[in-house]
Amino acid sequence: MILSAAQMLEAEKAAFAAGATAESLMEIAGREAARSVEQFHATPGICHVFFGKGHNGGDALVAARHLAEAGWTIKLEKTFLHDELAPLTEKQLARIGATHDRTCRPLVILDGLLGIGASGEPREPIASAIRHINALRISKAAWVLALDLPSGLGSGLCVQADATVAIGFAKACLVADAATDFVGRLAVIPLPGVHAPFGADPSEVLQSKNLREFLPPRNFDTHKGQSGRVAVIAGSLKYPGAARLCSTAAVKAGAGLVTLFVPPDIASVLSAAVIPEVIVSPMTDLREILDENFDAIAIGPGLGRKRDDMVRAFLAECTAPCVIDADALNAISQDPAALKNHPGRRLLTPHPLEMERLFPQKSRSRRQWVDDFVAEYPVTLLLKGARTLIGESGSSPAYNSTGHPGMASGGMGDVLTGVTAALLAQGKTPLPSAKLAAWICGHAAELALRDNSASQESLTASDIITHLGPAFTDLRAGVL
Repeated sequence: MILSAAQMLEAEKAAFAAGATAESLMEIAGREAARSVEQFHATPGICHVFFGKGHNGGDALVAARHLAEAGWTIKLEKTFLHDELAPLTEKQLARIGATHDRTCRPLVILDGLLGIGASGEPREPIASAIRHINALRISKAAWVLALDLPSGLGSGLCVQADATVAIGFAKACLVADAATDFVGRLAVIPLPGVHAPFGADPSEVLQSKNLREFLPPRNFDTHKGQSGRVAVIAGSLKYPGAARLCSTAAVKAGAGLVTLFVPPDIASVLSAAVIPEVIVSPMTDLREILDENFDAIAIGPGLGRKRDDMVRAFLAECTAPCVIDADALNAISQDPAALKNHPGRRLLTPHPLEMERLFPQKSRSRRQWVDDFVAEYPVTLLLKGARTLIGESGSSPAYNSTGHPGMASGGMGDVLTGVTAALLAQGKTPLPSAKLAAWICGHAAELALRDNSASQESLTASDIITHLGPAFTDLRAGVL
């Protein structure tokens, strides 16, 4: 659920009337915010805490106390005098004891300056504190975590956060197109006893605790025939790497058998290049695949445009669930009306330029773009981007929460397609397959940074594949 600021205040008021206390909810919010810091930073470092006089500041101080207990050095950045603080915020400030004296990285900033009750342009001393946070992020490479929302969001002066933990529910302002660059990675901290009021937006921000129901443990006697047969139709002389990435990702995401169908002129090259678990099959005519029994098909990565007519003819006849990506999307963009009459389930994974060819955005928001597309075409749509959106007719849109700017490089979509196809082949329907794949690939990118095997600049699609296993494990463990 996604709430407006007014609806969140209404939900909190109802919770207090039912017996919840502001202090108990603050303890939960702060504890989970501290857990979020530790999720992204494996070793303690230095944490600068910018806190305002209200309860948002109290949440930050609770988080600081938990981080101090875990070995972090806490630097309190006082914006207000003690006698200006709300009583509960002052109480939390007094509970922070002596902290370790570290000079090592990571350098983290907690933004607890303004909460959802603030409006208008930030005034002094908050304005100067926001400028200070943004300056530290640039000059000292500090990692900024905003509590509930980046201070000043929607105004001309706003904290630019690397991650935001929404408390209770995600707020509508956090998923607006213009907010993405300020919000960063988005997580939601649920508060027990705080329930969404009637009329709240039923859209969801993807979270591991909700997704893991789609990923039950396997039965002990499971064999490869029950884990799904995936056909990957990908690659060309110019783009053999796309086929390699997509097929490898399908294997690593749990498919029982993966067959890579490629043009004959690159079959020998890819046979030597792919991992041993991938079967490489030269294919001149895609119609031959129609006679085989595959549980899911991934089509498009690196395919090139020479076989557009063959791709459209294949999709018009194929009854198996298909993930349609890259050049297969470009092929069907010449006749998108064909999507209204197809014999099997279809999951489309366009980036914005591919989506524009299929269905021009015009003046629509990304959410409206997705809503309008799935209202017209009976498909599942995964619109890639910094805040990937997933939609299907009859279901509320879902915003992916994971990932970071290091994923802005070639091959990421090929990996996503392979993971999605593997999940489809294991018996999941397109909508949960898309949600799981988006979250898992984004979190795999986060894990590559956390274990220092990559930076945002050096991250590759192959790094995502390497971290798929830990990402699946973390999803089951319920990380934020």
